[in-house]
Order: sequence, then structure tokens, then C-alpha cells
Amino acid sequence: MTQTVFIDGAAGTTGLEIAERLAGRSEFSLITLDEARRKDAGARREALNDADFVILCLPDDAARDAVAMIDNDRTRVIDASTAHRVAPGWVYGIPEVSGHDAVAAATRVSNPGCYSTGFIALVAPLVRAGLLPADWPYICHAVSGYSGGGKALIERFEQNADIAWRGYALTLGHKHVPEMQARCGLSIGPLFSPAVIPAHRGMIVEVPLPLNAMPTAASPDALRAALTDFYGASPIVVMGAAPEGGEMLLRASDAGDDRLELFVFANEDASQARLVARLDNLGKGASGACVQNLNIMAGLPETAGLRL
Repeated sequence: MTQTVFIDGAAGTTGLEIAERLAGRSEFSLITLDEARRKDAGARREALNDADFVILCLPDDAARDAVAMIDNDRTRVIDASTAHRVAPGWVYGIPEVSGHDAVAAATRVSNPGCYSTGFIALVAPLVRAGLLPADWPYICHAVSGYSGGGKALIERFEQNADIAWRGYALTLGHKHVPEMQARCGLSIGPLFSPAVIPAHRGMIVEVPLPLNAMPTAASPDALRAALTDFYGASPIVVMGAAPEGGEMLLRASDAGDDRLELFVFANEDASQARLVARLDNLGKGASGACVQNLNIMAGLPETAGLRL
């Protein structure tokens, strides 16, 4: 049976990439609004209530308003904004961590942040297993392609070839920190240091670990084995092979995909380690994750329509 999907905010980068992944799929039929009706409250309300599934690609306040417009108990929602990522009653949309059954049964799913996806995929299973402490002041360094910053940032980078690196959230108030802390069960919010580089897409998320100073922390081999076991059945989250030459690259020419690769690097005496995640900020970090969650909620194979 064909199920209907309304992407509210379909003109943005995330919405466009979701629509691309759904194009040509017989399982879904898209409800669309033309330009004249896209911002009309009455037309949006009708579409929000007519759809079997709604995907919100909106600013936080607009996402909250959209959810409030839904006045039936049938329409199921995936919210790609930050608005509901730590909200009660919402299932967090990393099915590998939150549980596929929880996502499948949910009426409200909050799609994770792109940086958060890498951090949580690395840290949450290890904290749960007692291999890393929950009360450690973790640091997270990350770089992302500029496509995750919206139309204004995309235009800024594409019109100014002189930008080589853009560090931001320098006052340490990045909107992803609450979900990173909550979904990993940490007593201390991580110190998060994000930056944008002159590549359209791609992302590296790193968590350095001074293991010799961390009480109860396991060895790098144990951390690697635990992640390998935790994600062993996943077709999307995989353990990456050691890169050639001891270096890892993001290329500006990368087309992107919907996988998430995890790595554990360490020094010779195992006193220090680096947890690293590599993903496409528009793939598993945004649109690919939305489609994966949609597939699971609709009772379909989770990889349908994904770029793997």
C-alpha cells in the first residue's frame, strides 16, 4: 500500500535530498505544495493532517508550530530540527542506538544532529557497556562541509574562495550539546569544538581519550571490539579499516553517501586513543537518516532508497 509523505520545508537542502531519495519509490507518494501555497498556513495545515508521514525540515520554532497544527492521532512525524531532540515523548532517531523497535513503533521521531550522530554513535555504546566513564569531561572536535549551514552559509562559501576554515560556537553553546549529553547518559556536557571547511559535504567527528588518566576506561582494543560487536549487524554503521599512510582525508569532490564509518586509533602503549566518525553531513547526518527512520516506521527495509 502506498503511504503519503509531506516534507514541510522541502525547498531546503535537507528536504531536497530527502525527496531525491524518495523519487521513483512506489511505497511512498509525496504531498507537495506549489510556491504560492508553500507558506500558506491553511494549505500547510491540510497537508500536515492529510499525510501518513510528515518530515519537518524547518527552523525550531516553525517545527514546533507545525507539530501543533496536527490535530489527528494518525499522522506520524520525523522532525529534522533541534526542537524535539531531548523532548519527552519523542524517540531519538538513531535506530542503531535507540533501538529499531522503538523507532518502528514511534509516532514522533526526532532526527539527530549531524555532529551528534558521530559523537553518540562512538560514545553511547561504550558508556552503556561501562568501558568509558559517564562522568568524564569529554571533548569533541569536528569539521563539516558547509552544506549543513543552510542557504546563507552555502552562498558565503561558494562566493568567497578565500575561506579555508570557519570555527564557530566559540562561546560553547552549540545546539547539539544537549542531545550529545542526554543520549550518551553523560553527567557533564561535552566541550564541543565544531568548524566548517571549504567542501560542500562530508564530516569528521573526533573524541580524544587520555585513557591513562580516565578511571575505569578500557583499552583501545576493547573499545574497538565493543563497537564492532555493537554495530556488527548494521548495514549502515560500519567499522572502518585503518587508513593507508596513517592519514584520513575528506575530499571536496566526494559525492557523499548514507553510511557512518567508525574508527579507534591509539598510540603504541595504549595510553591514548582517538575515536573518529566519518560521515556525510547530508547523508547519515541529515537526509539519509530521515529516510532510514521513515523506512523503519513504514515497515520497510531500512536501507531502501539509501546511498550505500
